[in-house]
Amino acid sequence: MPHSIRTLVQNVQMALLPGLRLESINPHNPVVVHRVPMPWQCLGAGNYAAVFAHPDYPDQVVKVYAPGRPGIEAEIEVYRRLGEHGAFSHCYVSGANFLVLKRLLGITLYDALHQGVPIAPQVIHDVDAALDYARQRGLFPHDVHGRNVMQWDGRGVVVDVSDFLNAAPCRAWQDVKRAYWWIYRPFFLPLGLHLPYVLLDWVRAGYRLLRRLDRGVKQVLRRSP
Repeated sequence: MPHSIRTLVQNVQMALLPGLRLESINPHNPVVVHRVPMPWQCLGAGNYAAVFAHPDYPDQVVKVYAPGRPGIEAEIEVYRRLGEHGAFSHCYVSGANFLVLKRLLGITLYDALHQGVPIAPQVIHDVDAALDYARQRGLFPHDVHGRNVMQWDGRGVVVDVSDFLNAAPCRAWQDVKRAYWWIYRPFFLPLGLHLPYVLLDWVRAGYRLLRRLDRGVKQVLRRSP
């Protein structure tokens, strides 16, 4: 293990974890970060974990799982299968509730819509190729959406692979692509719109509701004689 990674792990164990307070209030919403020790910064939060960075280690981030949230063992296995690939992060070391990962730079598609930053078609093609690679490694790309896809210099990367062992069908990325080609490219992009987060959150909640209703209808139909 490189010396810089060893010292980062020591910092995580001696400073970040003892001074950090985060919790998962609702498994369907991002974890809530209540306290972060200086000079650590929270870069973002998902439904199971939050990601933190230290200014002395610009090339790595630390993903910490909230108490009681499962999934870290599965995520470690996903990174083992992925190996080295430019569109994914890399896991250097893991602890009981944290991962030290290669830092991926960029802006999420979600934030790009909010800021009016153009999303290049190459981003979509890059993510398609990355997900095909993951499938070749025996994985199941799952829950790939605008909050865990980023673009950097016009290229796309996937920042969250924690659900890639979930073999259940998932059409999230297909729906993102449809929205990109049918709605974003012809309408939003030419206007340079800056979409407020409240609207984006409403669309996200509405999409999740529609997906639950769709699954419910299919279950009813399967039970019907």
